[in-house]
Amino acid sequence: MSEGTIRAAGYPWRLYCGTNAIEERMAEAADRVGAKRAFLICSKSVNRRTDTVQRIKDALGKVYAGVFDGIEKDSTYASVIAAKEAAEAANADLLIAVGGGSVIVSVRVVAIYLGEPGNPFEIMTQYPEKKPAFSPRLTAPKLPIINVPTTPTSAMNRGGSGLKNPDLSHRMEYFDPKTRPSAIFLDDAALLSAPPNLIRSTATTVFSSLVGAQADTGLNPLAQSDQDMAFRLAYAAYLRLMDEIDNPELRRHLALAAFLQNRAEDDGRRRFQTNVFAGNYAVSTAIHIRYPNIGQGESTSVVHAHAIRLSREIAVVSARQVAAALSVWQDGMDARTAARSVAAKLEEIYRKIGVPTRLRELDIVREDLVNIAKGTVKNFNFNPGKRSPSEQIEASLSLLESAW
Repeated sequence: MSEGTIRAAGYPWRLYCGTNAIEERMAEAADRVGAKRAFLICSKSVNRRTDTVQRIKDALGKVYAGVFDGIEKDSTYASVIAAKEAAEAANADLLIAVGGGSVIVSVRVVAIYLGEPGNPFEIMTQYPEKKPAFSPRLTAPKLPIINVPTTPTSAMNRGGSGLKNPDLSHRMEYFDPKTRPSAIFLDDAALLSAPPNLIRSTATTVFSSLVGAQADTGLNPLAQSDQDMAFRLAYAAYLRLMDEIDNPELRRHLALAAFLQNRAEDDGRRRFQTNVFAGNYAVSTAIHIRYPNIGQGESTSVVHAHAIRLSREIAVVSARQVAAALSVWQDGMDARTAARSVAAKLEEIYRKIGVPTRLRELDIVREDLVNIAKGTVKNFNFNPGKRSPSEQIEASLSLLESAW
């Protein structure tokens, strides 16, 4: 785009936020899309350890068409197929995702599988040998979706999805903007239902992403304003989170920060753009996919500062912006010194929150680092065929060795 022009996008969502949002607005949100058969999809823990599903059922009344509670961590292919079959059997005309990122991502793929006639393995992102990766266009209409996040997650308003499948060497990835939600509910009680370790992990992912975004330059005013407010909300809430674990405002602010970050990307910020301060999305994803017991927040915190220290080229403008945002900038700093100060500050913050800053703290053996590095090759968001597999593995292994 030429200088001075702005690209922005809008989608027909509604955001309902606060105490009793479910009771006061869920029926309205379902009616708005003409739903007669609203089908809930969640995990077993959400359905059996919280009252969120019952609250939604009560709010929907006769529109409620049932629940599937078998979605597994990291959005497994098998559980998504089972959810699709359950929604089909219920004759669903609206899908309601209740849970964290895994559930929300899974429901998007359920909508794709219900709508698209193609084979799931043929309509996912393809990685042809020695050619750039590509995502097939998914043109069929999709059922409307309502998202009820129980954690702060950037998945709440996205069109991309990735499933874990142990029979493949990489995730099953899909992109379809028609799977964006018609409504999002940031309900206080639903957000408070997430246990401390889970909320800490997801909040770490949101915070770290926004630290990286502070390095962006040349954003248009719409994207810049959303991104700045997102960082302010997330940083303040993240620092207080574990000391005030039952404070709904902090969880709400973290969720709103994730929402604003998404909106900044819709208004012109490139998502997954790499910069010195963004950590390494592919490595972090490979860690938590390979080790199901490790959350994405922890897989991010263990490499974030090390990725910054290993960076070779650092723009002074970006370094100053990030350092200033974290209150470590001092007049006269060069870019490298500022980056090191940022890395040290991040490790200080992560230790305060209680997340690890070294791979060895996660009981990952050094001999397995090469296998994690190999898992970064097929990640379309991070590396859509721009690097050769050997280059990607070499760079990832260097970071993993430093972080171990």
